[in-house]
Amino acid sequence: MIPIKDQTGIARMREACAVAATVLDILKPLVRPGITTQDLEEVGRDAMRRLGAKSACFGYQSGSRRYPAHTCISVNEEVVHGIPSLKRVLKEGDVVSLDVVVEYNGYIGDNAFTVAIPPIKPKVQKLLTVSREALDLGIQQALVGNHIGDIASAIQKHVEKNGFSVVRDLVGHGVGVRMHEEPEVPNFGRPGTGPRIKAGMTFAIEPMVNLGTYKTKCLSDGWTIVTTDNSPSAHFEHTVLTTARGPEILTIPRPI
Repeated sequence: MIPIKDQTGIARMREACAVAATVLDILKPLVRPGITTQDLEEVGRDAMRRLGAKSACFGYQSGSRRYPAHTCISVNEEVVHGIPSLKRVLKEGDVVSLDVVVEYNGYIGDNAFTVAIPPIKPKVQKLLTVSREALDLGIQQALVGNHIGDIASAIQKHVEKNGFSVVRDLVGHGVGVRMHEEPEVPNFGRPGTGPRIKAGMTFAIEPMVNLGTYKTKCLSDGWTIVTTDNSPSAHFEHTVLTTARGPEILTIPRPI
């Protein structure tokens, strides 16, 4: 069953998503040469605490492993779930994906953004542009009466039309009182397929787009997902509420 949020749940989702977006907004301008991914992790952790939230990632269990950080920071060929480290010093040309998921007042806010450190190659800039456009196009299909496949197809068509590939092993998802709820929201698929969208659903729509092959693998740390050809990857994500008036992006920063 896909959860339908009532007015209380929607209000709390808006609050949680605003906090997640605010933390992400704090991190974006800090991505620069010489900073470590651990430096970014500590800023993100402290911002969550200051805003009265906690990380939904820290301690998240998959199998026998628990995720050891408060944020996911993935660099270059790392698609998602990159673990921050003092050893990872950012440099010019790096492509850095920031993924922030918080729990606030019992609800989850989830968003991601990819920042490239200049100078970067034109094809890498195009990768980021197309990935962000794909997110926008996917969100536009999150209409009451549409199907999840309409979101997936819009993302896939735009990405592949521009010569890139969408990751197949990982998908977007419903989000609410838990980080992962029904339904799965793939970035590939056929229009008119999958569950029908109803008002009051909340999804994390998140294109993960690779410059090269769509194939990925997991590193020995049990978390970090990388491209098998070591090509760079981009990741953009919003949490979206479906309404009779159209999709509403919930992950909007708030003044602090």
